Amino acid sequence: MNLNELRDNAGARYRKKRLGRGIGSGKGKTSGKGHKGQKARSGVSINGFEGGQLPIYRRMPKRGFVNIFRKEYAAVNIGAVSKALEAGKLSASAPVTEEALYQAGLVGSRKVAGVRLLAKGELSQGVNFEVSGASAAAVAAVEKAGGSVKVLAVKKDAQAEA
Repeated sequence: MNLNELRDNAGARYRKKRLGRGIGSGKGKTSGKGHKGQKARSGVSINGFEGGQLPIYRRMPKRGFVNIFRKEYAAVNIGAVSKALEAGKLSASAPVTEEALYQAGLVGSRKVAGVRLLAKGELSQGVNFEVSGASAAAVAAVEKAGGSVKVLAVKKDAQAEA
């Protein structure tokens, strides 16, 4: 075999159908788009259009209340903290802050209002936490292991102060 004999496998390259190249091509004149109408034009924008019938998103009732100022908290279980301590990602001697939890990879995003400590799992050593919130069971589990939980004050938004 020589370099000039190399070929792709059969069917590996698909030749694009050439539209608008005469009546004999089978895709001439209207190029397979039919006659006139919105779908025959470029920039079709009919997502959710139901032919003039009232669309389903307008027929369905809107229920409840959506608080646009709601704060999202990242949940961190004490079992995950215990694993991070064993792996050396966190230090038990220094207080475990929200920044330390982020650096250890226990908090996925910084786009949360804070970290909330939950009680799933076991904590083998005393650790001091500084977090935005903690469940009563988590506080009891940390204090039983010889640590403490300091709940930080809620940060005010810049808009609320102005």
